[in-house]
Amino acid sequence: MELKYLRLIKTIAEEGNLVKATHRLFLTQSALSHQLRDLEERMGFKVFLRTRHQWRLTEEGQELYNLANKVLEEITLGLEKIHQIQEGSVGKIRISTECYSFYQSLPRFIQKMAVLYPEIEIDLVIEDTHQPIQKILTNELDIALVTHKPTHESLITIEIFQDEIFALMHQEYPLNHKPYLEAGDFEQIHLLIHSFPLETVSIYQRYLKPHQITPLKISAIPLTEVSLEMVKANMGVMCVPQWALQPFHLPKELIFKKIGKNGLKRTHYLVLKQSDRDKKYLKDFIGNIEEEFEGVSI
Repeated sequence: MELKYLRLIKTIAEEGNLVKATHRLFLTQSALSHQLRDLEERMGFKVFLRTRHQWRLTEEGQELYNLANKVLEEITLGLEKIHQIQEGSVGKIRISTECYSFYQSLPRFIQKMAVLYPEIEIDLVIEDTHQPIQKILTNELDIALVTHKPTHESLITIEIFQDEIFALMHQEYPLNHKPYLEAGDFEQIHLLIHSFPLETVSIYQRYLKPHQITPLKISAIPLTEVSLEMVKANMGVMCVPQWALQPFHLPKELIFKKIGKNGLKRTHYLVLKQSDRDKKYLKDFIGNIEEEFEGVSI
């Protein structure tokens, strides 16, 4: 049964006759008479007992009226819920990451989100790279991408993927003959990093510092393109995950070398406040970024 028939029955029953119903349904008396006649022909019974001034529901009509009330109420509640969901889809997300590798792919992802979710504004806050967790706690960020799982009770973490850090070097680099690099090998290496402090550099924090090793030389180069040119010139070594260099064309003379016998692996997490976990626009963002990096996992 079409909804227009249920609205027709409900309105006539509550207004008392067809004439008064025209004002609520914004249709002519002729159009409503046609709808009612069509309904009664389809159902095979009279819905209303008509008198000049008052229309009363038949027994069958009363059941249809009860049904109309239930169905239309459910529809109204459902539409209200959809509206609430849509309102929750609108918002601004301030995001930062402690890993500079993400800055190769996050702008492209944000551009895609702008097309799929124009109602979500995403602000990439690069200046908070060195302290994203603290900025979430002070409500200056909404989401952080980190490789260390925080333990603060007001935060939640969502694992999005794992990767492995490799040493990228020229095939003529002196350590190329080794099957993998050991911590002590870095005492002979000119290490190219994105920026200081060293505590924010994964290779140092996760591998060199625990072994109390300092590289022969460390140069901070903010531009990945420049670091790659130096590696191609056999002037140093970069330590990066392979996925972070996918946008670049790497010449065949450059090779990836495993770090440590078992490799240097890490897990990436999304971090946000517990109080924000049910916001729909954040759920939409998280679901899409999980999908974006799904193929990166090792």
